[in-house]
Amino acid sequence: MAAPKKGRSASAQSRPGRSLALILIAIAALTGGMFASGHTTPRLGIDLAGGTSITLAAKSGQESAINKTNMDTAVDIMNRRVNGLGVSEAEVQTQGDRNIIVNIPRGTNSKQARDQVGTTAKLYFRPVLATEVSGAVASPGATPSASGSPSAQSGSKATSSGSPTPSGSATPSATATSQGRPVTDALKATSSPTPSGSAPASSSAPSASPSPSGGSDATAALQAQYAALNCADPAVRAKAGVGAKPTEPTVACGQNSQKQWQKYVLGPAEVAGTDVKKAQAVYDTQGAGGWKVTMDFTSAGAKKFASITGKLAQNQSPQNQFAIVLDGEVVSDPYVQQALTGGNAEITGSFDQTEAKDLANVLSYGALPLSFEEQSVTTVTAALGGEQLHAGLIAGAIGLALVVIYLVVYYRGLSMIAIASLLVSAVLTYVIMSLLGPTIGFALNLPAVCGAIVAIGITADSFIVFFERIRDEIREGRSLRPAVERAWPRARRTILVSDFVSFLAAAVLFIVTVGKVQGFAFTLGLTTVLDVVVVFLFTKPLMTILARRKFFASGHTWSGLDPKRLGAKPPLRRTRRPSAPVDPKEA
Repeated sequence: MAAPKKGRSASAQSRPGRSLALILIAIAALTGGMFASGHTTPRLGIDLAGGTSITLAAKSGQESAINKTNMDTAVDIMNRRVNGLGVSEAEVQTQGDRNIIVNIPRGTNSKQARDQVGTTAKLYFRPVLATEVSGAVASPGATPSASGSPSAQSGSKATSSGSPTPSGSATPSATATSQGRPVTDALKATSSPTPSGSAPASSSAPSASPSPSGGSDATAALQAQYAALNCADPAVRAKAGVGAKPTEPTVACGQNSQKQWQKYVLGPAEVAGTDVKKAQAVYDTQGAGGWKVTMDFTSAGAKKFASITGKLAQNQSPQNQFAIVLDGEVVSDPYVQQALTGGNAEITGSFDQTEAKDLANVLSYGALPLSFEEQSVTTVTAALGGEQLHAGLIAGAIGLALVVIYLVVYYRGLSMIAIASLLVSAVLTYVIMSLLGPTIGFALNLPAVCGAIVAIGITADSFIVFFERIRDEIREGRSLRPAVERAWPRARRTILVSDFVSFLAAAVLFIVTVGKVQGFAFTLGLTTVLDVVVVFLFTKPLMTILARRKFFASGHTWSGLDPKRLGAKPPLRRTRRPSAPVDPKEA
């Protein structure tokens, strides 16, 4: 009879060292990445590290404006303001449908932060004197505003395709003149010219990267600031134009549609954000131009806007552009083709719906789409945070000690496998938490510490399920090595179902809650996933290897697998029944 073929399970059982090598290599790689990044400890939250927590509530009387879009816009703007103070670890998030929580770590001027997060932003329209690409390509997630600076081709329908024509031409499109479209169509959004851009031969536009000397208003000091400005550096970008008055020229940074950081020399502010009465995102159904932003000015703002656009329309690129500057950053830089005197204007370009709505919010509300009032300000000192962290670590140590004592008393030698698995899980949890701090901004707060303590029990439960299945097989009379392989499939199903339920509960808790409770849910979900990884790649292979050792295979008294102590049955053997005698039949 032919020998049975070995399947995948047999191959995996015979080579448990591969799984152990895989998880050890993963631990070494993650640990090396942690030390290489310089973040060797988890980032601590406000309640453990100390700092200030500010709760802002949207004021009553503006219920129609309190919606998810406006709240998200306010969060984004507040986050940029706090980061502009040099607070790279601040957290700004919504709580419920009308509250915003701002957590600022210690070492920050809390009074300055409180003044920044809740006040109305400074929005100005400034003429562009010079601009060029600054530094390397910016990160896609680092846009100063979702609107950016969408590109549009002069004399043609706005598109989002790759090489936009520089905006030096001042000739309006044929459609705008022959079909009698409003004069507001003369305002087109364009991407800032880049050094690689080249104007058509018929265009009178100058070079795509003008120097600051191209604007006669730029002073020698301003030229020096412009030459030294590197907008690709977040620290330099945050300080660009700080302290400049609206009546003074300044330098600023912004991001174009190619995700490149532009640096600007800007003239004095000609129109303030308070001069914009209303702005809204509208889809152009008649001209098939896609999404656009319409602006209505106050009576005073209309006069100012007509004056500045009349001046800009006479200039060459880039000095026919004006920059929309929010909190010191350029969020859009449209160019002007002719004076706009109707008290309203349109900004068209390759907008999508989200970009158009975000830009409309910025123009309408001067950044914050809602007015907020402080509900509470909580300051946690570093000493108090240290005490809470110390108490949390003590609680975790006590819980771990109780689990270890139980495992040693009840499982004896098997407890060494469980303790080694707990250590591997703890190392993975620590390293990953340390890496998640700088990567996604994860901060270890007190509820997250509680989640890690709860995870000790969940992880130990998986080992107990596996060990009890092995013991059941030994009680049935099997030797250790077959018992391990027969027990694993049933234990595996139980462990996966149990961990799935825990992970599902953590995911639901993370989605439906806000604030610090999310830290508990995130840590619980992370440790549950790591439990599956450790059991499959460490505990089971290690048990398979140790089952071949005499100490465990012989059922030593201190191995935790002694057949006599477990009440094992003698192995069942089948015996053939003796056949009954057959009476001879008579002939």
